[in-house]
Amino acid sequence: METVRILSGPTACGKSAVGLYLAKKLGADILSYDSMKLYRGLDIGTAKPDAQTRAATRHHLVDILEPWESYSVAQFMSDAEATIRQCVKEKRPLIGEGGTSLYVKSMSEGLLEAPGADEALRVKLEAEAEQIGVPKLHERLATIDPVAAKKIMPTDLRRTVRALEVHALTGKPISTLQSQWGVPRVDMDVRVAFLRMPRDILYARIDHRIDAMLAAGWLDECRRLMALPQGLSREALQALGYRTLFAHLRGEMELKAARDRICFDTHHFARRQLNWSRRIPKLVYIDITGDEPVEALAERVLGAWDAVPA
Repeated sequence: METVRILSGPTACGKSAVGLYLAKKLGADILSYDSMKLYRGLDIGTAKPDAQTRAATRHHLVDILEPWESYSVAQFMSDAEATIRQCVKEKRPLIGEGGTSLYVKSMSEGLLEAPGADEALRVKLEAEAEQIGVPKLHERLATIDPVAAKKIMPTDLRRTVRALEVHALTGKPISTLQSQWGVPRVDMDVRVAFLRMPRDILYARIDHRIDAMLAAGWLDECRRLMALPQGLSREALQALGYRTLFAHLRGEMELKAARDRICFDTHHFARRQLNWSRRIPKLVYIDITGDEPVEALAERVLGAWDAVPA
């Protein structure tokens, strides 16, 4: 049985630097578990590794989609498992790194048994959201699946639509289907090391990184994306901060208000990542403060992977 090692953690915790150090140390490739680094052109706002870094260390599932293309968890699983099999065949070490919780959980337990997308139904639900607002659609979800609604932000269009879609297609709440998770898959030994730090330190790091992204030209990146004739796909628009900066560029809010909103939303996203981690089997927490040398932290990650029971 193949052992799959994943390094995860909340946004801005420093996992990318540790993953890169480990990849160089072990001569390994990196498999990205980040749903937004898939998209070309979404670079600064996703903290994507630059071309020089990727030239030195091979990264899989980065820059494989145009911003207007869609992508699903099922597609990720297919692509990720194909990458794992290819690296095993070629005897190349592989490290998983990223913070998209659904990707990590799906790899750990297998794909959720839920129906595929119904494009016509999604278009209908999204049109309703456009008319009445996403919070009203979320209120409808709360009446049929309060468990799922509690876990989904009232402004999260994609997840609200997906939960309503699953209920319409199956007659069952998506939370019922999700409750079937919790059992590690038997065809792969998936081990997860999860970096965790005090929230006040994490939030300060998030705010600092957002300021650095803005200074690095994030607004110019957003201008280029807004100029695309095809627009951005439903999935790409979920990338943190982009909708808010688009609103600023349309003159709907001041830059400081946009920056503060992105910080707030990213803090909330980090909390969700921490909450999701408690649902992933074979996960070991590594508590950090952010000032530990990357070399020492990398050794702790290796120890955590080895400590997970087979």
